[in-house]
Formats: sequence, structure tokens, C-alpha cells
Amino acid sequence: MTVLEVLVEEPSAKSALEILLPRIVPDTVCEVREFSGKTALMKALPIRFAGYAARMKWEPLKVAVLVDRDDDDCVVLKKQLEDYAANARLTTPATGGDSFQVLNRIVIEELEAWWLGDAEALNRAYPKVPVSLAKQARYRDPDAVKGGTWEALETVLNKHGYHRSGLRKMQAASEIAQYMNVESNRSKSFQVFRDGVRRLVKENNRA
Repeated sequence: MTVLEVLVEEPSAKSALEILLPRIVPDTVCEVREFSGKTALMKALPIRFAGYAARMKWEPLKVAVLVDRDDDDCVVLKKQLEDYAANARLTTPATGGDSFQVLNRIVIEELEAWWLGDAEALNRAYPKVPVSLAKQARYRDPDAVKGGTWEALETVLNKHGYHRSGLRKMQAASEIAQYMNVESNRSKSFQVFRDGVRRLVKENNRA
């Protein structure tokens, strides 16, 4: 059975993915490893990738990397991730076609775009937040919310009486993720991550 290791930059991503990955790729052993921020993750990648390349010679292992774009140039950030993989002689969708070893994915804004992409999950986790949130102009495209998605999520929750002392990102991630429908999330970055992970592990799980 395939082992999928997912590298993330913060505890809230780890908390959410430990809930979501079994729904996305149910026949896969998933391990989520968090780092103390994007800088630490990016710094560790060259050594990590070299280690994974060695393990992949004998282990059915696949790797996914998930980072927030923040204020970075998306093209520059993606090239850096791809170069790290190439330097370790690991293939990505760009170099390996349908059979690849590493998936590099960038959350277009921040991970909170995923939570805003499932209004029903938000409502189930925080019942005072209306499902109609998805129809409001500001939240129609979760990845294009102006002013930052975590700030937007905090504003929504504050307005309805939740997280009044400030958004507790890890708590919100686990509370919302448990209700998320991985097939219907409106966030494009979530959809791309979900579909990419399924492609990444598909070949091994069919073997």
C-alpha cells in the first residue's frame, strides 16, 4: 500500500489534513509532517527530498508539499519547489507525466480559503454562520477574497459570536474539516490539491 507523506507549514494544516486525507485517498497510509512556518519548510526541502529519493528505491512512497502563497510570486515559488524536486531526481507532474513522485501545491491565498469554500461545513461547525454565505459576493470565490482569507474567516466568525478573542486557527481547522465534503468544496486551490493527490497515489494503489 502506498505511503503518502504530506509536508505542511503550520499545525492547522496538519490538523485539517489528518481529517481530510482519509476521505480524499482512503486506500493510502497518510502521514502529515508540520514545520514551524514556510521558511523552515522551504529550507528543509532539499535534504528532505534527497532522503525521500533514497527511500523510494525500496518503499512505495509518494510526497506532497503544501504551502501558502502569502505575498510570494506564485510562479517563482512553484519553480523553487519544482527545482528542489528536480535536484533530488524526483519527478513531478511537469516532469513525470501520469507517473510522478512529488506533488507541489500552493494554496492561492491561505488555507482558510478551503474553509470558506464549504459554507455547509462552516454552518455545521458554527451553526450561527448561514449557509447563504456562499452566495454573498465577497465569498463567492474563496480564493479571491480581498484582505486575506484568515482575516475574512475571523470576521465572519466574530460577526456570529465565535472566536471573539481572535481566530484560533488550529481549532477552527479541525472543527470545520470534520464536516467538509471533499467532493464539493468551491475553493479552486482545494480542488487542485485533492485531484493532484489522487493522481499522485493512483498508480501505486492500483498495483
